[in-house]
Amino acid sequence: MLRWLWLVKWLLAIPHYVLLVFLWIGFFVTSVAALFAILVSGRFPRTLFDYNVGVMRWTWRVSYYAHGALGTDRYPPFTLDDVADYPARLDVAYPQRLSRGLVLVKWWLLAIPHYIVVGVFISGGYYAWSLFDDGGDPFGSGGLIGVLVIVAGVVLTVTGTYPRSVFDLVLGLNRWVLRVAAYAALMTDQYPPFRLDMGGPEPEMVSLRLPQVDPTAAEREDTP
Repeated sequence: MLRWLWLVKWLLAIPHYVLLVFLWIGFFVTSVAALFAILVSGRFPRTLFDYNVGVMRWTWRVSYYAHGALGTDRYPPFTLDDVADYPARLDVAYPQRLSRGLVLVKWWLLAIPHYIVVGVFISGGYYAWSLFDDGGDPFGSGGLIGVLVIVAGVVLTVTGTYPRSVFDLVLGLNRWVLRVAAYAALMTDQYPPFRLDMGGPEPEMVSLRLPQVDPTAAEREDTP
């Protein structure tokens, strides 16, 4: 990874941020539509579900590239689709049936304990009030994740390596956030576990699949 690129990644990612504002507005609209669809039929319309997963997937790639993880120097693709060879990937298993009763309470009442925890990870509590509300990046822009990423950036600048322990912890925190995001967005009735799954791929409902490489090795990548 290039030592100084992390200082300007926020600038390079601006085109993505602009598009994501509109994509997250669409995400909010489709989530409201899905809520009523689940109330009536017990099913999340597959087209709306795929769109919402695509928005989360796009956002995670940008966050992983920029200041949610600084995990790669490879510029994120502009697509809602899964990109098999990109180093950060996300999947949410499609639910065949969802509880009509839970849909009314899980995204606010049942998720409150997780909102408190994730608020510390993201932005000192603001996350609990802003999730899916303003089209922002819900996967890591401040809080504990932000502090760890800055530490990683400074170490990368000085040594040319990304500390493996920091990388694994950042991945675990982001994974927790993604589980809560999927639950709050009505994509699953499976309550998110209160645990960190750090590093490596995760064979769970929400999966951040990462290549089996050692991030402590300074790798030279093509910049955009």
